[in-house]
Amino acid sequence: MASSLDYVQYLEEKLSLFYRVTYRKMFGEYMIYIEDKPTILVCDDQAYLKIHPVTTPILAQNETGYPYKGAKLHYLLDIDDLTRTKEAIDALWPEIVVKQKKKKNTI
Repeated sequence: MASSLDYVQYLEEKLSLFYRVTYRKMFGEYMIYIEDKPTILVCDDQAYLKIHPVTTPILAQNETGYPYKGAKLHYLLDIDDLTRTKEAIDALWPEIVVKQKKKKNTI
């Protein structure tokens, strides 16, 4: 089941209180970008955040799940708990490394 655009826009509305938020549709699901970094997966109308040493102390009580077959285990975000959601995103955001595209060597 694919995620609905309504749910993604709801997430965007909540998160845009704190961040510059964009999203991109990918294979029927969505990736939410916080300040241009891929941060939250949205699959089957659920928001997933990567399990990482910096997010574990904040989200250890949250449910976990697999966003798609073959994915690593992620935390399920309770987007209505904005305090904890923001705290987890703030902790994870500096740890997200965005690979730069390699420039082709032209002669």
